[in-house]
Amino acid sequence: MSEPALVIYLMAGPDTPALAEAAARGGADIVEIGFPFSDPLADGPVIRRAGERALAQGMRTAACLECLAETRRLVDVPLVPMTYASILEAYGWQRFADSARSAGATSLIVADLPAGERPELRRVQLVAPTSTDERLRLAAEQTDGWLYLVTLTGTTGARADVSTQLPALVARARRITDVPLYAGFGISTPEHARQTAELVDGIVVGSRAVEVAEAGPDALHEYVASLRLALDR
Repeated sequence: MSEPALVIYLMAGPDTPALAEAAARGGADIVEIGFPFSDPLADGPVIRRAGERALAQGMRTAACLECLAETRRLVDVPLVPMTYASILEAYGWQRFADSARSAGATSLIVADLPAGERPELRRVQLVAPTSTDERLRLAAEQTDGWLYLVTLTGTTGARADVSTQLPALVARARRITDVPLYAGFGISTPEHARQTAELVDGIVVGSRAVEVAEAGPDALHEYVASLRLALDR
């Protein structure tokens, strides 16, 4: 069995290319780049504040796409913009997909676009503990590469323990599909990473990575390397 994949989320901003390069050197297999949105329903306080800072820095869609292109020039791991449907609606659905790929994206995540809507838009699909088996099946059929398991009901953010809702969601998903399962929301420590990776094929770390990134690329590199070490054990 291959080592679990490590996905690190960063908010788009002037420092993001250097941060992404540090994360990749630390062992990140994929970097998600958040495109800030004024009403991010799924985001907890850390990512919400990061989004507000990014918007204050002028990070609108065109600037985020340029950030993505600059990041691609520094790293060769897959880059996945994470955004919201309203941004694509305003920019143009196909135009956004084309622009993102031209800038170096390997896929997309649209946090509030349910499986079954806009099926022509290839993207990583999200499912949650509240998703029905029918929704799980549809998301697995339409997902791009891997299925993103939201580990809990609620918003993003570091938590003390791994969600107790995850094992049942993984079991249901495994019965339905053989696509790789990556879990995110609430994973913040190397021990969380190790525990979660016993159940799934990859983990996604967002809020804690964004917090650490505030201290700069060296701090982020060290943090990501600690997660990678835990996963490789």
